[in-house]
Amino acid sequence: MTLSAPGNADKHGVALAARFAEAPHVAASTTADQRLRDWLTELDPQAASAIAAQLAHPFARDILAGIADFSPYLFDLVRADAARLIRLLHSDPDAHLADLIENTRLVVLAASDEADVIRLLRRMKAEAALLIALCDIGGVWPVMRVTAALTDLAVSSVQTALQYLLRQEAARGRISPPNPDSPEEGSGLIVLAMGKMGAGELNYSSDIDLIVFFDPDMTTLAPDIEPQPFFVRVTQGMSRLLQQRTYDGYVFRVDLRLRPDPSSTQVAISRDAALHYYEREGRTWERAAMIKARACAGDLRAGDALLAEISPFVWRKHLDFAALADVHDMKRQMQTYRGQTDVSVEGHNVKVGRGGIREIEFFAQTQQLIAGGRHPELRVRPTLAALDVLANSNWITFQARDELSTAYEFLRRVEHRLQMIADEQTHTLPDDKEAVERLAWFFGYESREAFARDLLRQLEIVQGHYEKLFEGDPTGTASLPSIDYGAGPDDQRLLQHLATLGFKKPAAAAQTVHDWITADYRVFRNEATRMAFVEFVPALIDGLAHAEEPDRAVVAFDGFLQALQRGGRLITLLSQNRDLVALVALVLGAAPRLGEMLARQPQLMDGLIDPRFFGAMPDRQELSARLAATVRDADSYEEFLDRLRLFGQESLFLIGTRILSGTVSAQQAATAFADVAEGIVHTVHGLVADRFAAQHGRIKGQETAIIAMGRLGSREMTASSDLDLILLYDFDGDEPDSDGERSLQGAHYFARFTQRLISAFTTRTNYGVLYEIDMRLRPSGRAGPVASHISSFADYQDNEAWTWEHMALTRARVVSASPAFRDRIETVIRQVLTRRRDRATIANDVAEMRRAIALEKGEDDIWDLKLAAGGLVDIDFIAQYLQLVHAADKPEILSVSTLQVLENAARLGVLDASEAEILRSAARLYHDLTQILRLCVIGKFNPETAGVDLQRVMVRAGDTPDFSALVARVRETQTEVRRVFKAIVG
Repeated sequence: MTLSAPGNADKHGVALAARFAEAPHVAASTTADQRLRDWLTELDPQAASAIAAQLAHPFARDILAGIADFSPYLFDLVRADAARLIRLLHSDPDAHLADLIENTRLVVLAASDEADVIRLLRRMKAEAALLIALCDIGGVWPVMRVTAALTDLAVSSVQTALQYLLRQEAARGRISPPNPDSPEEGSGLIVLAMGKMGAGELNYSSDIDLIVFFDPDMTTLAPDIEPQPFFVRVTQGMSRLLQQRTYDGYVFRVDLRLRPDPSSTQVAISRDAALHYYEREGRTWERAAMIKARACAGDLRAGDALLAEISPFVWRKHLDFAALADVHDMKRQMQTYRGQTDVSVEGHNVKVGRGGIREIEFFAQTQQLIAGGRHPELRVRPTLAALDVLANSNWITFQARDELSTAYEFLRRVEHRLQMIADEQTHTLPDDKEAVERLAWFFGYESREAFARDLLRQLEIVQGHYEKLFEGDPTGTASLPSIDYGAGPDDQRLLQHLATLGFKKPAAAAQTVHDWITADYRVFRNEATRMAFVEFVPALIDGLAHAEEPDRAVVAFDGFLQALQRGGRLITLLSQNRDLVALVALVLGAAPRLGEMLARQPQLMDGLIDPRFFGAMPDRQELSARLAATVRDADSYEEFLDRLRLFGQESLFLIGTRILSGTVSAQQAATAFADVAEGIVHTVHGLVADRFAAQHGRIKGQETAIIAMGRLGSREMTASSDLDLILLYDFDGDEPDSDGERSLQGAHYFARFTQRLISAFTTRTNYGVLYEIDMRLRPSGRAGPVASHISSFADYQDNEAWTWEHMALTRARVVSASPAFRDRIETVIRQVLTRRRDRATIANDVAEMRRAIALEKGEDDIWDLKLAAGGLVDIDFIAQYLQLVHAADKPEILSVSTLQVLENAARLGVLDASEAEILRSAARLYHDLTQILRLCVIGKFNPETAGVDLQRVMVRAGDTPDFSALVARVRETQTEVRRVFKAIVG
């Protein structure tokens, strides 16, 4: 017996009886075969002969004998219509089910009265139920194909019943559908499939969970028809057609109780009432239920729109670890209510019992709720698909995915066998061993023991994964000693414990912890937050003890708590992710700038939980996709600006944290900062252009481009870099007026557009400023227009620009433009840079500019790594000088990256290899240290007042044994760079 059905659904066109791959275990002494023979003798000879011929196929006789012995429900279906059985055994099951569903729909819609509809739907259900059972029992379809077939049947039943009722209402003149053949289109009636039906996972005897909404403003109702009574009546009619029991049985039991506040609301609820409810009162279990929601019938377009509006309720923008506790509490209550607190065999509920189906579903759904707001790829309905996406996104291991998927498929097959016995919505195994043994035989096992062994193994695997997520030791206190952390510095046991953990000043640490628990911190004025924090304190102290300097970590965390305004979510997040405590302590101790950001916006921590955090840095394409997802459903321009700022701040925080943790190089960080900025610039450019055009129209042939200069252009940005930008434009000079209601002309149009663009970056919103913008590198600097025509730009560069402006142009990079306009601008820039120049003149200009900068800003502070003698400016000027004097003959020297220019120059023979290595090594050291200083220091760096954490991070970045050795290395490097600068430039 295998845990999952073999499945041979790919054998299309082959008769069902010839595709059976397994069967129930039928004992030789059983009366089942006799029952089967007795039934065959009752049939007319032709039918008996036809069935007997099919029973010659392997497994076929044992399947029917097993049904006769173990499933009264299925055997009744077999005996009720021999012709139907013959038809099914001869059929290709996939094609037959599809034809059965479609043919029933057509005859139902042509039916003369409701009695015919009821009979036709039930006969379809009986034939489909027998077909699906044969495919399941015989191993023809894998279990998830079985669940999909059951779902297809349910969806079609709902759609057909609803369509019939709406046609009847149209005939009575109560609705006026634009398309009489499809009266549901545009009706405003929305039927959501919930739970397993929404996910395509219905079980064999499942109820169908539906929620019915209607949009009173988007209906096809006649003017004198009130929406709610009408849609309530239609909903009740649909339920009656599907679940009323007759001589032919029923189609599906319909459960409408998942709707908002079912005890006090009608079975059909208005769209506005639903949105109001979910926004104000929706609970975690309703969020979990909505993961699988799918518009299945009625006005599908309106249904999809409603789900999109409900989406913010389901998918929170920030990681939501509080959902863990809510979902686990709900699961625990279900188990307690049903007495299912242990794993067992007899009497065990394979759905809600320990290790059951619901634990697998909750395992997936809870992590979807936690992270699906930030990661849209997690928003999938089927359970197995969710497990797969979670594994591919590194939220769970591939081993967990494989084990839980195998268990899920096995338990779903057990569930089906239980329900096939009597067509009951049951999930509970029999209470006595004899009955369990009969179930095992029906399932194909030779004994109860073999079945129990497989069952218990799967239940225990599921239980193990579930406990790791929900139970275990979420606050990390179980393994810690029982200490009164609020006792203060007079408690010797607490002091001894803190000293053992590595605190050098245990009394000071004890006093701080006492203050956390007793003092009036603003963040703890919410009692629930205080209680959560007190529970977390033991694990917090243990985590801070793992910081490089535990005493400083406590002080830094204390300062952070004092600045924190709201922190309930953050406390929950840290308590569920203890490994982050030491990392956060490092951030708070070394980088007050990041600590301040985190105190203002605790949701920035979400990115640290992302499994991708310590992986490869995202490239521009991935960042663009994340940025697009962030701003996609912004409701207003103001929200768009807020989301951009939050994206930028979170990106800065995450890249900065990786710099501090030493998991990315300075070059990787610089590129990442630039990629974030470039993505934001491109996004803002597009949005502002569209909004500006909506007010003022467009000019014929207009083009705009944003050129990045400086550190963005060279992709060498830091955490504090401004954006040096130039905006160029073009348009048809013969028709210079824009075509909007508030028309603007030519240069005035683009000047106003540029001001609007700058405002989008620099306007202070609830989330601060996006970037400071510097446009002084445009032609004529501050004296020139804020935007330049491309021809004016080219003429200025050819005839008026100073040498320093051409030096700056070596870093120019088009970051947002149409491909054609980008090519034109890049051609202009390349022509300027490859112009032949007098070497002595350029050398004199470069040297003079360097002296002027030194006179104005100084060059004696070795920790001003940019401006110090022998600092970054010297290296940048060497690279720019080499490009300007050699590009005419060797254009391949050109690059926006200083390091790449030095490499190109050495390869081309215009820079001595030893000098190139000095400059490249120096540039890497300066970039490593500059990234840290820009991240951690506001203003000038003073080593006398720098914290130990910051010095330690700098020492690691400088690859020296201690800080004094780092000072020596920086001095020596600057001396060598200045020597090379004088040798090359003068």
